[in-house]
Amino acid sequence: MDVISLIPSPAMIRPWVDPIVDERGHDPRSVYVERYWLGVIGPTATWIMRRFADRFDTDPSGFRLDLEHTASTMGLSFSKGHNSPFGKALHRCVMFGLAQPLSDGFAVRRRIPSVAQRHLKRLPADLQSTHEEWARRTVRLTQTDIRPAS
Repeated sequence: MDVISLIPSPAMIRPWVDPIVDERGHDPRSVYVERYWLGVIGPTATWIMRRFADRFDTDPSGFRLDLEHTASTMGLSFSKGHNSPFGKALHRCVMFGLAQPLSDGFAVRRRIPSVAQRHLKRLPADLQSTHEEWARRTVRLTQTDIRPAS
């Protein structure tokens, strides 16, 4: 079933509260998302997530979004369902766990988790390598922040 076609427009966009990802995840406008998620979800889905992040800055509890208008401001066509470029990108956000459909819109992550290993394996070798180095540095920094109880 195509859940995108069931979403009304304007759609209600609410934050998807996930304490772990909210604390450790990446801002959708970050270099990390551009470098590693872009090749997984594609440029249009990346831009949609960035647009959502911008709106959450001013409306942290959620907002109404005219999907057709948003698509046209991005230079995309829009039709109900996931056959339009905008619908396909929104569907990718759902498929990759960045958004989930609700009866009146979507719950959307305010921060994006690190790319899963299964998705990293599909990226070019140089990106896999830089991600591995990034992960090593991040783990080291995180571990040094943890102090044993005295």
